[in-house]
Amino acid sequence: MSDNGFGHGCGCGHDHDHEHDHMNVTLTLDDGTELECAVLCIFPVEDKDYIALLPVDNADEEEGEIFLYRFIEHENDEIELLNIEDDEEFEAVSDAFDEFMDNEEFDEMFDDEEEFEDEE
Repeated sequence: MSDNGFGHGCGCGHDHDHEHDHMNVTLTLDDGTELECAVLCIFPVEDKDYIALLPVDNADEEEGEIFLYRFIEHENDEIELLNIEDDEEFEAVSDAFDEFMDNEEFDEMFDDEEEFEDEE
């Protein structure tokens, strides 16, 4: 996993070594239904942190719906997700997420090339 601006690249915001196999969160939607989502990444935009979530039901789809929220981790390790209400803020967060994903795909492309070279 590549570095996303937090300590060791895991996105949890903690300064320690470990791996997260699958980080999931459960969202409670406005109608009261619950939706389990995989955490794609946690990334900074200006001086705030944001989280990108993919519903696990859509995880196998290439063009699944992605949810973006403001991410706050309190000192007691409690996590708070806030809706992004401002259009300009949402645009900036969306652009940063797109850039992050482009970099991830770029990194994966080079990882694949290195694996191919090792096989030769």
